[in-house]
Amino acid sequence: MPDTIDIEFLKEFKKLILVHVEKGKKFVIITGGGKICRRYQEAAEEMGINSHERDLIGIYSTRFNAEFLRILFGTLAANDIILDPNLPISADKPIIIGGGHTPGNSTDHVAVTIAKQLGAKKIINLSNIDYAYDKDPNKYSDAKKIEKISWKDYRALIPKEWNPGLSTPFDPIASEMAQKEKIEVVIMNGKNMPNLDNCLHGKEFDGTHIR
Repeated sequence: MPDTIDIEFLKEFKKLILVHVEKGKKFVIITGGGKICRRYQEAAEEMGINSHERDLIGIYSTRFNAEFLRILFGTLAANDIILDPNLPISADKPIIIGGGHTPGNSTDHVAVTIAKQLGAKKIINLSNIDYAYDKDPNKYSDAKKIEKISWKDYRALIPKEWNPGLSTPFDPIASEMAQKEKIEVVIMNGKNMPNLDNCLHGKEFDGTHIR
């Protein structure tokens, strides 16, 4: 069922992250809202709730997911989730968890803001797709997967403005900032653990590179 919590995924994801933590790596994990967020936002839209308030609903759904993940990683995770990515971040724990911040942008923007603060030059965006496409593959049978693309060309494919519930591999506001900061973003399927493991090991993997 699409609205159930994927326990097996969480177990495998936690196992993989802990393997890399044992090797000395540190992670900042920013959670999205998922399908439950979209359901709340769709219901809110049908009831005439404005865009700003729908955005707030999305933000709190990401924070709930972040708290769940923080508890899942136990003492290896920072005691508090990141609520404001503009504030100094303490990296005293190997795993830091965060969610949404303010209306007007998504958790993609949070990830880029934190990457900028920490000096990171790559973001791994775990999605439910193997690659980004030049158009929606659910609507167009001739959609072509993208393995490598520049920020300029990628931004030409997506909407110019953000709105709550926007479905795009990486949002417009975050993309503009990532391009400015010269941060690479990888789009890949989060459920393919061996592929993610290859990525974390610096090996070849399936996914879209945007730089």
